[in-house]
Amino acid sequence: MPDLISPPPILRLLAHDLRWSLLCRLTESDYRVFELVESLGQPMNLVSYHLKLLRAGGIVSARRSEADGRDWYYSLDLDALRDQFQSAGRQLHPALSGALAATILPIPRVLFLCTHNSARSQMAEGLLRHLSQGKVEVASAGSQPTRLHPDAIRIMDQHGVDIRSQQAKHISDLGDQSFDVVITVCDEAREVCPAFRSARQQIHWGFPDPTRITDPLERQRQFEQIVRRLQSRIITFLTPFTGAASA
Repeated sequence: MPDLISPPPILRLLAHDLRWSLLCRLTESDYRVFELVESLGQPMNLVSYHLKLLRAGGIVSARRSEADGRDWYYSLDLDALRDQFQSAGRQLHPALSGALAATILPIPRVLFLCTHNSARSQMAEGLLRHLSQGKVEVASAGSQPTRLHPDAIRIMDQHGVDIRSQQAKHISDLGDQSFDVVITVCDEAREVCPAFRSARQQIHWGFPDPTRITDPLERQRQFEQIVRRLQSRIITFLTPFTGAASA
């Protein structure tokens, strides 16, 4: 009698209603644990336990809020999840390792927000414009804008994206403009910026502020990590509007 074959760990990890529900929430945005508790209607200790399992599985990470150090944000590692899913598909059959075609949705107008509008939101704006080949109308702004950071320009140059024409703007500079999707890329912006009532979706992709790092090599490493994570987020975000992920 042939031996039974165990399913890949990623399938066993996600074959649970609550863990799958957490994954669905974290696919679009970062959340604090109490927000996940409220949205899923589950006890705090149960949600925390299953978040711990997802972290142990290498697909979810936690970081302390830059706005309120008492809070923790949970974030999905899309690259790790994609790699594990594709590996699971290959184990079943090579033809199952590719991405499935998506239903095409209307292309949205997108606004990225952070505190100073100097690095994270500017990089996100440039990347989204580049990866969508200019099809997505995108802007960025801040609650306390300063100026475009030279390291943001430098790292984007290395990825073939020129953001020199972009300028730091205050949220009020956007006037009466409306956006379909508003994406905050720093914890402080998410917690202090006003809600855009006209937006049909508000998302949080939190990243630590790389400009606060004094060591040049570590600052460069953080900038590179943010570009990589932003690219992964944006490619996933674009898929429903383009029908296929772009590299």
